[in-house]
Amino acid sequence: MDRPDNLLALADRCEATGKPDRMLDADIYEALGFTVRRKPKHLVSRRAPIGGIYQQGALWKALGSVSANIDVAVGLLRQKAPGWSWSVQCVVGEDSAAFQALVAECSGSGAVGALAFCAAMLRAFADRDTATGPANPPPAQD
Repeated sequence: MDRPDNLLALADRCEATGKPDRMLDADIYEALGFTVRRKPKHLVSRRAPIGGIYQQGALWKALGSVSANIDVAVGLLRQKAPGWSWSVQCVVGEDSAAFQALVAECSGSGAVGALAFCAAMLRAFADRDTATGPANPPPAQD
């Protein structure tokens, strides 16, 4: 599976899941080009949940909960594509609420605002990779 297909599959996972997921967080970091080390399964417990670390330059940092926290998701977008515009809104129906997000003219939806944002962000990166190739920097928007 090439990078745009992987990004689109992750966007679909973000929309399909009803709650944040630490494995999804690790997959998102990997798809965006970070080196990720996942916590070994034998160390995972109720007190020490699934997680891992990612490499940023020479430093290793704890994986952010990108699928649960909109601030972490926006920080990741600003780091990878600082000029891109984005928005998130809550759509309330009679029985439920859902979130819709727009990142660089690509949309996403989800049960949680961060999941909707991640879906839109991953689609935007897939769209950019399809149009310009993954090695090129993201276009700056005014």
